[in-house]
Amino acid sequence: MTREEFNQFCSELPATTHVVQWGNSDVWKVGGKVFAICGWSEGEDAFTFKVSKIAFEILAEKDGVRPAPYLASRGFSWLQNYAKPGLDDDELRDHIRTSHDLVAQGLSKKKRTELNIPDRISVE
Repeated sequence: MTREEFNQFCSELPATTHVVQWGNSDVWKVGGKVFAICGWSEGEDAFTFKVSKIAFEILAEKDGVRPAPYLASRGFSWLQNYAKPGLDDDELRDHIRTSHDLVAQGLSKKKRTELNIPDRISVE
C-alpha cells in the first residue's frame, strides 16, 4: 500500500479527520482519537494501527510487523507494518478498518451519536 492509497482508504471510513503531525506523519482520527498513522521507518512508509490483544500477540510475530514504537511500549495494543513481507494490502486494509472500529467504539455514546456511528460495529 502506498501512502496515497492509505490516505484515500482512511478518508473513506466514517467520521474521520486527517492531520499531519509528528515529523510529517499522516495521522487519521475518529472522534478526535487516533486510529491509524503513516510515517517512516528507515526511509519506507510504515503503517501503524490499533488491534485487539489477541491480534497483537499473533501479528507481532509476523516478519515485517512489530509492536508500534512508542505506543506498544506504553502498554497499548498497536502494531506497525514496517517492512516486507508484512501484511498484504487487503490484510492491512482489514486491520485499519478494525482499528477504526475499535477506536470508535471507545468513544462516548454521545460522541458516537454526534458522529452517526452505530453502537455496535463488528470487530475481530
